[in-house]
Amino acid sequence: MSGDSCSTAADKIELKQISNVTIVGVGNGAVFDQLGIHIRESSNIIIQNVTVRNVKKSGSPTSNGGDAIGMESDVRNVWVDHTTLEASGGESAGYDGLFDMKDNTQYVTLSYSTLRNSGRGGLVGSSESDRSNGYITFHHNLYENIDSPTPPLRGGIAHIYNNHYKNLNESGINSRAGARAKVDNNYFEDSKDVLGAFYTSEAGYWQVSGNIFDNVTWSSRGGDTDPAGPDPTSNTSVSMPYSHTLDAANCVPGVVGQTAGANKGLKVSDGSCTPQNPDPTDPGPTDPGPDPTDPDPTDPPTGTNLSLGAGADGSSKADGTSYGNVRDGSMSTYWSPSGSTGSVSVKWGSATTVSKINIHEASGATGAIGSYRVINHDTGAVLASGNGAGVIGFPATSLKKITFEITSASGTPRVAEFETYAS
Repeated sequence: MSGDSCSTAADKIELKQISNVTIVGVGNGAVFDQLGIHIRESSNIIIQNVTVRNVKKSGSPTSNGGDAIGMESDVRNVWVDHTTLEASGGESAGYDGLFDMKDNTQYVTLSYSTLRNSGRGGLVGSSESDRSNGYITFHHNLYENIDSPTPPLRGGIAHIYNNHYKNLNESGINSRAGARAKVDNNYFEDSKDVLGAFYTSEAGYWQVSGNIFDNVTWSSRGGDTDPAGPDPTSNTSVSMPYSHTLDAANCVPGVVGQTAGANKGLKVSDGSCTPQNPDPTDPGPTDPGPDPTDPDPTDPPTGTNLSLGAGADGSSKADGTSYGNVRDGSMSTYWSPSGSTGSVSVKWGSATTVSKINIHEASGATGAIGSYRVINHDTGAVLASGNGAGVIGFPATSLKKITFEITSASGTPRVAEFETYAS
């Protein structure tokens, strides 16, 4: 991902300020040895069927300061699946985290992966004040021979289910700084303090159901140590916005052993405790494929332009331009960022459903807008991304503020109108 058009470096595997990228290992030989993967200011990233091992902070090629996979600074929508992340020791040996998320990283799934032989399994949030990360799903992963943590969850929401934790030497799921973890049908084995709030005076919360604790030891409560056991009970309630089928906890070691990690044939579980081979001809129940009768998301929108009468703001504005110009109904006025990139938002006092926007460039600036992201400002979710102005469609979303972010341009962008529509 290096080159004059990319904001990155040639000596790293770095996905920076780009979107819609897949790294997939073909066959059984996709190994990044002493070379980590760094994701920064990017969205819609998939990493699948690769091994990342022995990434050190210094003394070898590194990415992201020694993390096997590290995400930071406005990262959205990442799926890491059927990977093997491993080290050969802890921090004293020069290794850092296997799977780190910090500085506003949201909507991440780690599935069917193996994390092992490391002092640090990974983190969510770099400190108690870094609470901008969350909406994380961990399922059907193997954590083996990890000191701590798996992970520390600071201020976010996580769904943690059907994972096999084995030989956690110091602590496991560490919910702190007000975080909430839904912990379902996991198998904890030969480990210590696998759930609780540790090394902090600001505890988090957990909802537990169906877990098995096999030869797990627990510390006494006191100071900055608040283990959930020896008889873990829920102290919060967390709901998930998606459907899922749980494997029974007693078969998790067998299922995870056959599916987790690279080079396992991408096998998955359907909740029957029997791993399944993926069917390359089956698009899946939630992806039925294109329907020729479906509307084109770039078709002209219909109905009322919801931006008229709404509010507006943004990241910056050039002299002589105004945020309000993008929703005044006039093509003769416009907003420009103070540089070549920036964002402008339309906002309402109450939740409003939007499924299409129409970006009009001012006269004399047609084609200046390069890549963009459309963001639900309420949650940080990326609704759409692409290149150029015009009509942009996405699933109908209820929100109070929607942002059009220009991430690259061939000149100075001039947005005359930022129209929003329900359909």
